[in-house]
Amino acid sequence: MTTFAAAVASRLPTGLVGSAAVALYPRFEPELRRLADFCPPGSTAVDIGGWYGPWSRRLARRCAEVVTVEPVPHLAGHLRRTLPSNVRVVQGAATDREGGTVQLWFPEGDEGDRGVSSLERRDIHAHSVDVPSLTIDGLGLHGVGFVKMDVDGGEVAALRGAAELLRRDRPALLVELESRLGPIGPAVSLLTGQGYAGWLLAGRRWIPLAGFDLPAHQARTEHLVHQGLLRRAFVPHRTRYINSVLFLPEGRTPGDAAV
Repeated sequence: MTTFAAAVASRLPTGLVGSAAVALYPRFEPELRRLADFCPPGSTAVDIGGWYGPWSRRLARRCAEVVTVEPVPHLAGHLRRTLPSNVRVVQGAATDREGGTVQLWFPEGDEGDRGVSSLERRDIHAHSVDVPSLTIDGLGLHGVGFVKMDVDGGEVAALRGAAELLRRDRPALLVELESRLGPIGPAVSLLTGQGYAGWLLAGRRWIPLAGFDLPAHQARTEHLVHQGLLRRAFVPHRTRYINSVLFLPEGRTPGDAAV
């Protein structure tokens, strides 16, 4: 369902849409206000799927370096112009294949502003552009303490392309997983197989993913997805649609993970 905000986003100046996204996102995704629970200060952070930069901008205040990966060409250009100097923007799609191009799909009338572009074509998608394919391991990063990933169904490929970084640096990861886009089990299994455990921010508490039926929760609250960014930003925390899973190496819990 196309919301009013999504319909007008492509008609507004990019700077205005970006400012609104940065201002609203800490309410829309309360995990962003809880960086101290999982993101080590002074480390390197990776923002995969930067969009208008709400995560990158907040991470830049806490981390020594932020690397933002954004496949949409005009959004990557916007991020380069507007983000702080300690943020490096890489234009491309995070996959498990280094080099070449992949197709990035958009809905009719959208060029990436709505934040629903994907490498996986779904019924909402009408046209595509070719974008560079890259791996996170291929970026040559070290000392990574946190990775945020929002790739709309391409999680497994992006995680495979970061396998060496995950093995070496053992960063915290915040991964957007939505059962309406496809099964979330493969991404969860991949990370649990690498010694990670999942956590969810339910209300104001972190709870283990194990034992929580995330697909069932998302099915009950999916109607909130179609209300648009502005309305969703003011949904009470206890009733919001949860789609961000924090993965920490086993033995670590939110709150002590950033030490």
